[in-house]
Amino acid sequence: MTDNERDDSRRPDPDALLALAEKDRRGKLTVFLGAAPGVGKTYAMLSRARRLKAEGVDVVVGLVETHGRSETAALLEGLDVLPRLEASHRGKALEEFDIDGALARRPRIVLVDELAHSNPEGSRHPKRYQDIEELIAAGIDVWTALNIQHLESLADLVAQITGVTVRERVPDVVLKKADEVVLVDLPPTELIERLKEGKVYLPESASRAVDRFFRLGNLTALRELALRRTADRVDDQMVDYLKQNAIEGPWATGERLLVCVGPDALSEKVLRVASRLASGLNAPWLVVSIERADREVETTERLQRMEALFRLAEQLGAETRRVVGNDFVEEILKLARREHATQIVIGAKRRRGLTRFLSPSLPDSLSRKAAGMGVHFVTPEKAEKAPAAARPSLPAVASYRQSALIAAGLTAVMAVVGKLVYVFAELPNISLLFLLAVLGAAVLGGYVSAFIAAILSALAYNFLFIDPLHTFTITAPHEVFALFVFLSVAIIAGGFASRIKEQAEVARVRATALQSLYDFSRKLSTTATADDAIWVAVSHLQASLKRNIVLLLPDRADLRVAAVWPPDTELDVTDFTAARWTRDKQETAGSGTGTLPNSRFEFRPLMGPHGLVGVCGIQQTEERLDINAERALSAILDQTAIAIDRARLSEESVEQAAKLEGERYREALLSSISHDLRTPLATIMGAVTSLRQLGDRMTSESRDDLLQSIEEEGSRMSRFVSNLLDMTRIESGTLKPKGDWLDVSDVVQAAVERARKYFPGKVIETGIAPDLPLVEGDSVLLGQVLFNLLDNAVKYGGDEPVNVYARKDGGDVLISVTDLGKGIPPSEIDRVFEKFYRRGKPDGRAPGTGLGLSIARGFVEAMGGRIHAESPAVKKRGTRIVIRFPASEKKAGGAK
Repeated sequence: MTDNERDDSRRPDPDALLALAEKDRRGKLTVFLGAAPGVGKTYAMLSRARRLKAEGVDVVVGLVETHGRSETAALLEGLDVLPRLEASHRGKALEEFDIDGALARRPRIVLVDELAHSNPEGSRHPKRYQDIEELIAAGIDVWTALNIQHLESLADLVAQITGVTVRERVPDVVLKKADEVVLVDLPPTELIERLKEGKVYLPESASRAVDRFFRLGNLTALRELALRRTADRVDDQMVDYLKQNAIEGPWATGERLLVCVGPDALSEKVLRVASRLASGLNAPWLVVSIERADREVETTERLQRMEALFRLAEQLGAETRRVVGNDFVEEILKLARREHATQIVIGAKRRRGLTRFLSPSLPDSLSRKAAGMGVHFVTPEKAEKAPAAARPSLPAVASYRQSALIAAGLTAVMAVVGKLVYVFAELPNISLLFLLAVLGAAVLGGYVSAFIAAILSALAYNFLFIDPLHTFTITAPHEVFALFVFLSVAIIAGGFASRIKEQAEVARVRATALQSLYDFSRKLSTTATADDAIWVAVSHLQASLKRNIVLLLPDRADLRVAAVWPPDTELDVTDFTAARWTRDKQETAGSGTGTLPNSRFEFRPLMGPHGLVGVCGIQQTEERLDINAERALSAILDQTAIAIDRARLSEESVEQAAKLEGERYREALLSSISHDLRTPLATIMGAVTSLRQLGDRMTSESRDDLLQSIEEEGSRMSRFVSNLLDMTRIESGTLKPKGDWLDVSDVVQAAVERARKYFPGKVIETGIAPDLPLVEGDSVLLGQVLFNLLDNAVKYGGDEPVNVYARKDGGDVLISVTDLGKGIPPSEIDRVFEKFYRRGKPDGRAPGTGLGLSIARGFVEAMGGRIHAESPAVKKRGTRIVIRFPASEKKAGGAK
């Protein structure tokens, strides 16, 4: 072993640490486990509760059944007992555990007796262990009591030992997830003595119990089961501790079971045996069923049976999986190798008749090919009737009568045609016509019809065309051989034809489902918002399943109905409660489930990549969804969840982008204010302070310089505030330019003169073409645009002169401002008109806010013009900003 491998072996198991962290966030479950009623589970639980109560722990009794035992009832004194919930079941008044009262009280520990108890119809959960799971999820510790015979995996074994079938059962996974299992043990002889003394049941019930259930042998066997299961649980806890703390110790053997089941009566026993085997080996196990890929052999009854088996497997703590394939042996072995299974568990039915010799059974084939893996066969009891072999599903024609009519009709037609041909020509291969009848019957009626047609064709061919005619007697041996070959070929050909027809039908059904999913995906891809995706999903589901559909989205702490179809679909209180449960627990609830089954809808969570995005309700009917509908429903719900999540993320992205843009705008604005106001204010304050302190002692030149600085910085502040106001007007849409006819040359000259006053040391050259046409616009805004462009050119043009030109270019009047600075990189040419964009380094003056060119673009576009930048402008350097306005037919000075 290398050093790295040794270090890895000493690291804690991350899965074990995650499981431990998950337990820390939930309440703790303590199960007081006993071999039979009367061993003292409730007594031990109450005694322990009284000790903690005396230590100041908040312990509350949610529900405890004393069964008339005075010594147990005495322990309730001094403990807080929650009021029970009154319920009615079959006309009888019952007192049940109030789960809502316990959740509202939120004690540290709550005692809930009788873990395997079934709740009355109409309760939130059908079983009490589901109530306890909700309490644990809410962070409340729960103590409860359980007899070993109520475990699901032991139900058949207990029935075999005691002769009593236990109706109320608890999934093994509940006990497996318990944080603490307290074994309450009592020798069988003492328990029987307590029973006879009336300390377990009332006297009239005690005698019947001793005769039927409380026998020494039964109690000894149950005690052994309880001790073994408790030992397994202790071993699990020890392994978890070793993994969490990276301690080298007696690790589990690493066994993994693969359990094969099908829709037959033996599979339930296979699951229970496999559960006990996995528990004894402390091994994970995977339950798999295989469906044929070339035919649809599943019926509604078989599908319901498989669903029940998978639910039972999950309750027993197994993973479940469905596999599609034709070669069952290869598929099982392939999955076993992929999942690293060490043992395979499969049911071995008793085969009768010739089937034992004609073809090997699935268990026999597995045992021959499963090299390196153990194969466990589970056989039925002697008293059990061997299950009938699965029959292939009948094809399109539903009844045998119709199949027979099709076969008879086609055979009769071919007999008539053959007789007509035989009249004109005695052909030796006239039997081929009857082969056509068999093939036609296979296509129209399936295998049953093809088989009947083969028999009828053989009889008709013998009766009409084999000597002696019109009898069923055959005299020539070669005719017997020919008839036998014909019958065999007809049956085989009919079988192949019917199989091809079945495969075509299966392919058609699956192609229809795929086309439906494709259509849905295509519709979904065109949706831009979550609402569009929701309505597409709801309408498509209703059209596909022919059931009312409702889709709900989270709305703060509740759910809101986002879409229903048909529009008159309504939800009642029970439906909303089931939907909220699905949202909170992210589990299926409602009709056909273990949570609020009285609801009309089955609610399924829509799980996106980032968690739950909604809840979909499908109204259930007496006819459950078939396997193809289930697959389509799951695929549509998954795609809908992804689409809703994607739309939500898109909306959040847009909002986030707007927030970031706003933040950037505010940061730039604050930066501009802090810089562009602080700098001129500091200059003005310094000049004013100097004038006040020095006064007449200053020379007139110095005083004029200070006054000029005050004037320049004041003008700069004025331009800065004006830019902010102008940008605010542009952003708010309140900018409304005048529509006057402007002489471009006058506006250009005025803007240039204004710039020369602000930048006296800068050379600004102008070139204005004569007889320019007028343009429609606002002289004030256009003057501000030109001044902003000149200000930008002076900042970035260096010592070179700035050129301003105005001329007519086709149907436009073009005005350009050009500097001979470094220019703009091609990658940034389109960004110069963005707010707060600043390029390069200016001429040493403060860079400003970066609003000048953005304001210029806003003003020009508001007046109906266009503006763009060009770089390089002259000899691979410089920048030119070009403005275009539509020219009118009027000339300057009023000429036309």
